[in-house]
Amino acid sequence: MRILDLDSNRKLHNIILYLTMSEAMELRSKMDSIIERPGADNHEHIPSEDYQKEITICIYDEKNLEGFDERSKKLILEDE
Repeated sequence: MRILDLDSNRKLHNIILYLTMSEAMELRSKMDSIIERPGADNHEHIPSEDYQKEITICIYDEKNLEGFDERSKKLILEDE
């Protein structure tokens, strides 16, 4: 698991997600979607109800990081 704060460009170790029921249901739906269609650059965005915040989720394979930007690759491979 890797967690990146895009605003500060820093990795995070421990987070809490506070979701409404509709946001949680959308997160579950998007997770099912990316699990069912694995592959490079497979990701989904889950916006907050007011569209002011967003969670991006993806599945990665350390042996195939095609489609990931350099920052993401560094985080995945080096946890930095």
